Amino acid sequence: MSVDRVKYDADGLVAAVIQQFDSREVLMVGWMDAEALNRTLTTGRVTFWSRSRQEYWRKGDTSGHIQLVKGARLDCDGDTLLIEVDQIGAACHTGDHTCFDADDLHPVAGER
Repeated sequence: MSVDRVKYDADGLVAAVIQQFDSREVLMVGWMDAEALNRTLTTGRVTFWSRSRQEYWRKGDTSGHIQLVKGARLDCDGDTLLIEVDQIGAACHTGDHTCFDADDLHPVAGER
């Protein structure tokens, strides 16, 4: 991945989709600035930028529910990251395995 191709938004952030590396389950979405991305790519642990607290946070430092980096990709437009991880414990701050367990919106399923 060429990090110079990352397109940060007006706040200097890029969305990072976090996916379990073996099951491909989407676990959560977080935000990274250039430093958080650098830390993620160089330490083997996922680091985010907290928009609400205005600080870096490394997943699992307080909960023990860590994310071990297994891969990182940039989408074709350069404005979204896909970080593949081995999730140890829950990914969601609510204690759920994934942040997408909460509400099924019951869409009409498209047909081929």
